[in-house]
Amino acid sequence: MITKDEIQELLHSTETYRVERTVSTGDMDKFQEAICAFSNDLPNSRKKGYLIIGAHDNGQLSGLKVTDDLLKKIAAIRSNGNILPIPVMNVDRYEFPEGDLLVAEVCPSDLPPVRYRGRTFIRIGPRRDIATEAEERILAERRMSFMATFDTTPCFAAKLSDINTDLLHDKYLVPLLGKDIVDSDSRPIEEQMAAVGMYDTEHCCPTYAALVLFGHKPRRFMPGLYVQYVNFRGKDVTSEVINEMQLEGNYCEVLPRLESLLEMSVIKKKPVFVSILREEMVNNYPYNAIRELLLNACMHRDLQSNTPLRFYEYADHLEILNPGGLYGNARPENFPSVNDYRNPLVASAMKTMGYVNMFNRGVGQVQIDLKENKNKPALFDVSLITAFKVNVLSTFEDTQSDTQGVPQDVPQDVPQENELDIWIESRIRKNPKVTTDELAKLCGKSPKTIQRHISKLSHITYVGSGYSGHWEIDHSKEK
Repeated sequence: MITKDEIQELLHSTETYRVERTVSTGDMDKFQEAICAFSNDLPNSRKKGYLIIGAHDNGQLSGLKVTDDLLKKIAAIRSNGNILPIPVMNVDRYEFPEGDLLVAEVCPSDLPPVRYRGRTFIRIGPRRDIATEAEERILAERRMSFMATFDTTPCFAAKLSDINTDLLHDKYLVPLLGKDIVDSDSRPIEEQMAAVGMYDTEHCCPTYAALVLFGHKPRRFMPGLYVQYVNFRGKDVTSEVINEMQLEGNYCEVLPRLESLLEMSVIKKKPVFVSILREEMVNNYPYNAIRELLLNACMHRDLQSNTPLRFYEYADHLEILNPGGLYGNARPENFPSVNDYRNPLVASAMKTMGYVNMFNRGVGQVQIDLKENKNKPALFDVSLITAFKVNVLSTFEDTQSDTQGVPQDVPQDVPQENELDIWIESRIRKNPKVTTDELAKLCGKSPKTIQRHISKLSHITYVGSGYSGHWEIDHSKEK
């Protein structure tokens, strides 16, 4: 709060846009309009404004006696709901030989325009007035510039020693600016980091983006900053857990580990029958598509949430559940055509390090990659308020039932007529309990055609009756 000496200077100050003097004690509209105008700080001086009650325009004191009731009455302006957003202000009483002064100290708002009963008041020199449309636009633009995202804000609890500066230099500054420029920069590392938004020189601490990307132990400051991977044997969370791990650390450490996890554990290959003489290897998921979804989840996640990024692998699908729903201009009705960045500094750094492209084409490319790999389209659930979920179905789900003798809705492979005998025998060897109807559906032929070809295979006989029976192959009769 202001001191007595500073008040005496303000009483005769020429900075009239910062000071309003009055001898009135009951004109509440006048007081609230003044506080609203100081909050808006149209000159953008970032200096506090002062409503001084008990002084004439020439600075002379009126001899006012400030009571507790008057003090409470002026202090109540802050939260009576007439001025929105709520102003940041302090109120105090100062005693002088000539009388008391009641001073309301008002801080410039970071969220202008501030309005009193729906109207925006500003200071034009010594005068208070209502803002024009152009002046309101200036205040609105200033509001946007003040609204820093979480990743760009300073982490007051962190120090420079919490950042791996070697990693920041090699992985970010050099790719961003070039080795020659970085090596010739003689400024302290704090100033170099501040130039790219990774350090706050005013508070002498790194920003959250620096901790996310290059911090030694970022979970000390953001407890939810890790990836929880679980591999379930079945199709839901109630099934047996095959594998589980937590991937934590800064993004320079975690993102390569995520890529390795995909390559070594999640992406699998298996042979699929194409014709009687040929098989081809098929992936359960396209690597590039799942990588894109995971990296986007890391980029867009809510860093303030204590919930981890969940990456669950089931027998038939993958699920990625990301803390933080759609952000900014992105809404359910325009997703994925419109994109916005919850963590723009983190996103920019990930682009520089080659992890993302920021062209707003990731979702479209994911769907293309899935289609080319014969997966169904990814299912995005954007209805969740605090989370973003995507499910990707495995290609193996369709072929798994084929090996178990479960019929499919569409033919899985269609052998030529001259290959049908060998194809039937190979299917019976894989599954001795397969029926003629199931074989017919698998290859797109009629059951009578299957029965006709089986009758020619004298070394294959059906033992038992109905669904309890099975096929047997007499190897002594094989040609």
